Amino acid sequence: MQVQAGKMKFGAIYEEYLREEQDKCIAKCSHVEYKRLKKVLKRCRIGRSLQEDCTNDDQPHEGSNESPDVCKCNSCTLCDQMFFTELTKEASEIAGCFSSRVQRLLNLHVPSGVLRYIWRVRQCFIDDQQIMVQEGRMLLNYVTMNAIAIRKILKKYDKIHGSVSGRDFKSKMQTNHIELLQSPWLIELGAFHLNCNSLDMDEPIGFFKNDFFNNFSCDLTEARPLMTMALSETMKYEYNLTCSICLDTLFNPYALICGHLFCKGCACGAASVYIFQGVKSAPPEAKCPICRASGVFAHAVHMTELDLLIKTRSKDYWRERLREERNEMVKQSKEYWDSQAMLSMGI
Repeated sequence: MQVQAGKMKFGAIYEEYLREEQDKCIAKCSHVEYKRLKKVLKRCRIGRSLQEDCTNDDQPHEGSNESPDVCKCNSCTLCDQMFFTELTKEASEIAGCFSSRVQRLLNLHVPSGVLRYIWRVRQCFIDDQQIMVQEGRMLLNYVTMNAIAIRKILKKYDKIHGSVSGRDFKSKMQTNHIELLQSPWLIELGAFHLNCNSLDMDEPIGFFKNDFFNNFSCDLTEARPLMTMALSETMKYEYNLTCSICLDTLFNPYALICGHLFCKGCACGAASVYIFQGVKSAPPEAKCPICRASGVFAHAVHMTELDLLIKTRSKDYWRERLREERNEMVKQSKEYWDSQAMLSMGI
């Protein structure tokens, strides 16, 4: 069975994945319509072959009698509509579903406020650890399969049309912040699995017996701290956990909408706001220190799982950075209220 699976084309693997997900709650989320888009490309390929045959035989091209389903490859109006409009919609829905589901999962793993006490009482009676890890694995499969489907279909588009429109569309997805594999929630999900794997389990049972956790690793001891995730046999991603401003390991990290990671204090300093005001209080014109994109602070993501991972694996460093941040917050608060007092007195 494994040999046959190795010879399967991606289309068959993807269809099998969709069938397996029908009975799961993830089935309610959007998916890439890979099979339907391949049919559109097939019609386009047929139209192109007919057009080339007519040109080679010096016969007039009966373009006015063509079926509306056949793509005229000189302009590819049909493909533009079927791909770049539809794929943008599907990728946006997938990214939205993925982020909301991961956020809900992580809120249960690292609860805050009243929910924290409710969750602690619940854990006295029910162990939800295995359920949460299975949910996380399902979400990883979801984002990986759809990301591969988008990559495959765009590559096929460029091959048939002899263009770079598919490659350009990938850049557009990054600009619109819907590139699935650059989502900060994917980093958070990887940190979540590393945090779960760090639990001391004397007798791992059921789901924990397999090698799933070996797909994730984190090394904070090297000069360049890294978190690595192997999403598939051909997709391995490394995330640099160094803040580009202070050049130290991230502390209390935030991910801007453009995908770049910074310490909270560093991000606030770059946006010219106080730490106690928060990253999201940055003005709209504030730009990312790396890519210079504006408007990326308002919906920044607080990377709570990543912060917990760094706290667990580098306790002394995390405590020292916490002390420094608190001292800086006290200093900034004093400066702020002194300036407000001077303004109120007209000085």
